Amino acid sequence: MIQGHIESRLQAATTAVLPEADVSRVLVRVCADAKHGDFQSNALMGIAKQRQMNPRQLAADVVSQLDVAEWCEPVKIAGPGFLNFRLRPEAVNAALQIALASPMPFITPAATSRTVVVDFSSPNVAKPMHVGHIRSTILGDTLARVLRLLGHRVVTDNHLGDWGTQFGMLLFGWKTQLDEAALAADPIAELERIYKLINGDEALRDDARAELVKLQNGDEENLGIWQRMIELSQVQFDHVYSRLAIEFDETLGESFYNPKLAGVVEDLISKNIAEESEGAMAVFFPDNAQLADKPAIVRKSDGAANYTTTDLATLQHRLAEWAPDEIVYVTDGRQQLHFQQLFTIFRRWQADAPVRLEHVWFGSILGSDGKPFKTRSGEVVRLADLLDEAQERAYAVVSEKNADLDEAQRREIARVVGLGALKYADLSNNRQTDYVFDWNKMLALQGNTAPYLQYAYTRVRSIFRKVDAPNFSNIILAVTAPEELALAKHLMNFTQILEMVTEDHRPNFLCNYLFELAGHFSRFYEACPVLKAKEETERESRFALCELTSRVLKTGLGAMGIEVTEVM
Repeated sequence: MIQGHIESRLQAATTAVLPEADVSRVLVRVCADAKHGDFQSNALMGIAKQRQMNPRQLAADVVSQLDVAEWCEPVKIAGPGFLNFRLRPEAVNAALQIALASPMPFITPAATSRTVVVDFSSPNVAKPMHVGHIRSTILGDTLARVLRLLGHRVVTDNHLGDWGTQFGMLLFGWKTQLDEAALAADPIAELERIYKLINGDEALRDDARAELVKLQNGDEENLGIWQRMIELSQVQFDHVYSRLAIEFDETLGESFYNPKLAGVVEDLISKNIAEESEGAMAVFFPDNAQLADKPAIVRKSDGAANYTTTDLATLQHRLAEWAPDEIVYVTDGRQQLHFQQLFTIFRRWQADAPVRLEHVWFGSILGSDGKPFKTRSGEVVRLADLLDEAQERAYAVVSEKNADLDEAQRREIARVVGLGALKYADLSNNRQTDYVFDWNKMLALQGNTAPYLQYAYTRVRSIFRKVDAPNFSNIILAVTAPEELALAKHLMNFTQILEMVTEDHRPNFLCNYLFELAGHFSRFYEACPVLKAKEETERESRFALCELTSRVLKTGLGAMGIEVTEVM
């Protein structure tokens, strides 16, 4: 990656001028405004300020030691010490030539591979997956995919809610209210019905608690029913995940960690981290201003554990099982306090553990009324129903645009477009903001949407349906026109965008990049004839640029679990 080479040379030149300087923050980034150049660095200004030096003079001294002529035109110093780098066309063509020979063009694997556990989705057993699960599921899957593209080892972990008070109600309802026919027809709906029935009747609470105690004590009948509920729920989960093309390396419920909870609490007590408070065991945070008045209970007064205890045991298991460098938890923003407490306790409990913990939180999906997105009757929207509607709406659009295609083709295109639109609408927003769910906007063929980008891909591929496929191994790239160079340079920034996604856990960076890529391609296609290019070498070079654009579009969308299709 040319950017990385320039950065290394700049760091070396800075060291030559200031041997004692910390050059780890001497970074090179893509220029926000292309008229200034292709890459830029403002790092020398900060170094000069620390040493009370003239920043422009320091920049001049560093540039005098800097050799990037094989890639760049003479480096320009702007303002009080900005360094602007503009790539030479020969360097751009050389980079394109290398990319054309690669199955994954413009992707540079990380210098050091990390092991990252991504904890996402986490539905509850015996409850339907609903619209609230979509952000965690799609965001977590995308982060895992991008990390893998960059060469990291990723463990995707689905932490199921399969234990707790609700199972006492479900067990009692199963034994007294179950409709076997309804269970056979729609297991999750029937489990949801009996739960609501028992939960809504105060007089049945004691009976439900008794069933829960029996379950916790290993009663054979209750364990069998509970296991059946898990199996029925897993069928639902697998169906939804299959439609979304999402896979997990590990699926463990909260129940898996039950045998470990007592040991976790005893260890916290022995290390003077947890202490007795009103009959419960709690952790206090006197040295943390944010948590000083928010203690975390790790064992209730009745002896029961809770989410904090379970998550500590989960952390312990993951460290022993995978020795991760990083664990990423993808949940909604309402759990911020929980993870602040969890991470703080863990750092006191396992102070030497070399693992980075990240809570990647997100906002809510809203309806047009600005309130949480629900059905017209006020019910939570089932995720399976949402996927069905996405495909049906896309089918109506596809049928209108391509009535000549047979139904099977239209159904398949509708599946790709509908599910892609749903995913992209979520990922293209800043994850920490709420967004309004809008079918018309997400299925539009204009603007920053999946259908627009999928159409951009089919538009590129349509060029190759009009000619015999060229032999790209024999093509020599020679981009010279401004629109060609702009497109080529944007393609070359692909790895940096993927790195930004993993650093900040924000897939909207990738969405914006692909949207801009489609715009660059459109301008190139309008200004630079491909099929009617005057010279054969020029035509072949432009074929290669089209091929590289289609590969990056496909890879970039694939990094979000979004498919493409040759026809739309």
